[in-house]
Amino acid sequence: MNVVAEMLLSSPAPAAIWATLWILTLPAVLVLASPEAMRNPGEALRSLGRYLRLPGCRGAHPRETALESLAATQFAEEVRVAADRAELAAERWHERWEAATDEVTEAWQAWLDADARLRVRRSAAAFGTPWSAQTPTEYAARERFLHKAVRTAAGNGWLPAAAVADALAGRAGWDARLHPLEQELVVFRAAAGHLRDRYERAVAAEVTARHDATLARRTSDSLRQESWIAAARAADLRRLVPAGLSIASVAGEPAVAAAWH
Repeated sequence: MNVVAEMLLSSPAPAAIWATLWILTLPAVLVLASPEAMRNPGEALRSLGRYLRLPGCRGAHPRETALESLAATQFAEEVRVAADRAELAAERWHERWEAATDEVTEAWQAWLDADARLRVRRSAAAFGTPWSAQTPTEYAARERFLHKAVRTAAGNGWLPAAAVADALAGRAGWDARLHPLEQELVVFRAAAGHLRDRYERAVAAEVTARHDATLARRTSDSLRQESWIAAARAADLRRLVPAGLSIASVAGEPAVAAAWH
């Protein structure tokens, strides 16, 4: 008999220390023995901990096993419902993203059309026009022309509704003394600027919608993964419940609440 064996047999303290060291190093030995565990040691240790906590591995009472199985089943169902709701929310956020993308396309086309109209009016105004009205009658006619042009542009969505009030009040750059061609140039210049701003806002909204849709999809996928894990855990626990013991028979016991929490 060697010295180590003789020491372990003659004195209980070293034997207890030796056994403790073996127990403490067992998880590390199991992890090092698996190539998959070496790639993800944290998950391997968590899996080992879940295995060691299984009722069947710790000699739990059958009724306790049934209660824990019931709690795990209820938890899995709650996570499944949450995953279903997250999936629905992700679909709605994706629809909003698609709508924002369509708005960007429409706003871009509207801006291009406004820019084309502005170029045409600039070409017409290049021949020169009288700067101001010569008589009160001519001024009144130009004022009516301006008001009509602004209302038409606002009705087509080229200008905001506030532009009509500004034109009627003669503020914000609207000048009824200008020649109708000059007034049209002012209207179409303002429309091009407004539609450009609208396009930029649509682009910003699309970026935000894309971010929200991506986040919602990640949340949905994460919850779905958690629901699968919870369902697998509940299934493992149900297999540990003795065949002669019905989970429903212990479902009404007060201990269920403690098992749930």
